[in-house]
Amino acid sequence: MSETRQERGQRIVETIAGEQSTAPLSDWEETAPGMGALIRDFIAGDVLGRDGLDLKTRQLLTVVMLAALRAPDELTMHLQGALRLGWSQREIGEALIQVAPFGGFPAALEALKTFNQLLTDTAAKPH
Repeated sequence: MSETRQERGQRIVETIAGEQSTAPLSDWEETAPGMGALIRDFIAGDVLGRDGLDLKTRQLLTVVMLAALRAPDELTMHLQGALRLGWSQREIGEALIQVAPFGGFPAALEALKTFNQLLTDTAAKPH
């Protein structure tokens, strides 16, 4: 039996967001009912779950696009997901450098600042 788009989406959200996987789905339910289902079903289930590129590659592309869009909150979660999916700190840093000529130096620098803060916060957490 194949996965439904909801099951596939939930699996992908859990893979990317880890223990925080309910947050991206429930944060907007009071003010925008159904937004979590759109994220789970459309973004994760239909787009990130497509054949043609693996999830790891799609995650790095997502990081670069969020960096160019200067969306730090979403970027932080997807940076965590990129690390969780096996991208190294160096590879992510290189991808963020790629933002500079195409998305602008301010966007790239803001993304690097967000990444540095994430790495600092992660290093400060007890293991």
